Amino acid sequence: MFNDVYRGRRVLVTGHTGFKGSWLCFWLAELGADICGVSLPPEGEVNHFDLLHTAMRSEFCDIRDLDRMTRIFDDFKPEAVFHLAAQSLVRRSYRDPVGTFASNVLGTANVLEAVRRCGSVRAAVTISSDKCYENREQERGYREDDPMGGYDPYSASKGCAEIVTASFRRSFFESGDPGTNPPTLIASGRAGNVLGGGDWAEDRLIPDLMRAASRGETAVVRNPGSVRPWQHVLEPLSGYLALGAGLLAGETRFSGGWNFGPADDRTVTVGEAAAALAREWVKIRFTAAPVAGAPHEARLLRLDCSKAERELAWRGVWSQEVCFRRTAAWYRDFYEHGKVSTAEDYRAYIADARKQGLAWTR
Repeated sequence: MFNDVYRGRRVLVTGHTGFKGSWLCFWLAELGADICGVSLPPEGEVNHFDLLHTAMRSEFCDIRDLDRMTRIFDDFKPEAVFHLAAQSLVRRSYRDPVGTFASNVLGTANVLEAVRRCGSVRAAVTISSDKCYENREQERGYREDDPMGGYDPYSASKGCAEIVTASFRRSFFESGDPGTNPPTLIASGRAGNVLGGGDWAEDRLIPDLMRAASRGETAVVRNPGSVRPWQHVLEPLSGYLALGAGLLAGETRFSGGWNFGPADDRTVTVGEAAAALAREWVKIRFTAAPVAGAPHEARLLRLDCSKAERELAWRGVWSQEVCFRRTAAWYRDFYEHGKVSTAEDYRAYIADARKQGLAWTR
């Protein structure tokens, strides 16, 4: 896959103990990469990172510590970097706005500064969010050239992180001499709401539903009418890896921002997503109960991913039905049988992508 570009390559992943980061490191290990993860220790008694036991080097470090980050980069000498570490929860950002901005903005600047000082990095992909755009609650999906913004601290911090990434790219990474010192190519990936097995974060729909189901309880859905671009976690990861592969190959046209999300006809409400999951696992029960006076959260959010489809030959693999079925089955297998189905989901996803003839599968 990805022209075998990752085999034997040194790849550093920040946020490797998180939901998306642990899935990404699993995939990179399958591709034969030499991986170093940099993150805070995993949260919670149960977490996907510990369940997987992925063979890799692990450094528990706060990305706000530039000196420590620089030492790790200097020692490992990565050739590619995927920056996923972040404070990723909207409601937590209301409780801790300064910490959110410090992690998501200063942390991103620190990672890119470590890249700049290191000299070995040929490709870096910073992972943002669909919430980085100035949300006007519009029907049209947001495109990569739409303005950055953000109402809540989390969304604003992601908009700021995008601006920081663009600033570093223009100021320090676009002037390399390909003849003597190949330039470091920088891109950012902006993904919609992801789901899949192994997410136990607080205040997120799928973890809330699954925790409640495991206890025989009824979950409360706060914003059932909000529209989100749902996709399985493997979908944006395939985009990030395709993007990184292009950057490692020296494709300067891949620098910049990229959206990775489902087709617009697969965008559904929070309530519809909860109902779809409940159809797949009978223990899932929920009630819709909007909270009076709750902090603002966007009601309508869509991405236009035509750039990735047109220029990166990327598109989603799994239908909405398969996405919800696989996610519910992962948690059902875990809670009822103690089984971790990550590898099975991964193999099924790769097989379906190959059947569809997607470019990155070669």
